[in-house]
Amino acid sequence: MAIESLRERTGMMSDVAKKFSVLINYSDLTSSELEKQAKDLCNTLTSGDHSDLNYGELIVEMQSFPKQWPKQNMTTLDLLVFLEEKGLKEIYPNMWVALKIALTTPVIVASAERSFSKLKLIKTFKVYCDLSSLKHLRSTMSQERLNGLAIISINREISKQISYDDTIDDFAARKSRRVRF
Repeated sequence: MAIESLRERTGMMSDVAKKFSVLINYSDLTSSELEKQAKDLCNTLTSGDHSDLNYGELIVEMQSFPKQWPKQNMTTLDLLVFLEEKGLKEIYPNMWVALKIALTTPVIVASAERSFSKLKLIKTFKVYCDLSSLKHLRSTMSQERLNGLAIISINREISKQISYDDTIDDFAARKSRRVRF
């Protein structure tokens, strides 16, 4: 199951890399190939009537972008940094947006998957702690408690440094009911 999951993720990342490869390989493409791949990229980044890129402007930007780069084998990150350092993001806004999306897409997917995976583990762990109310526990955990457990679990390195005694004392001091004489 793990191997199949890795194959599936690798395939998805390959598809993403293929869609965004036009940003790096534009100088090696014929004008018809450039237009086709740029259109595919624009369609990928379109939702309903809203598109993150302007197809016509992206083609013009790629055709006017220098064919010789400052260094050999520039990566997507190198190209984005180059545009930023040289103040070219206003001249090539569609390329700049597409490069930013290309660099953040894998991070977005991975962090979301980790969060959902962590939540599933937390809820499943809570269920196994009390088998007598298996269904009840899974469906009635409050959102606030689930969020707190998720934050603690995701940031477990920090949570290991917290003193439980100090936390209990602080909680007891806040919630203590004092009897007035």
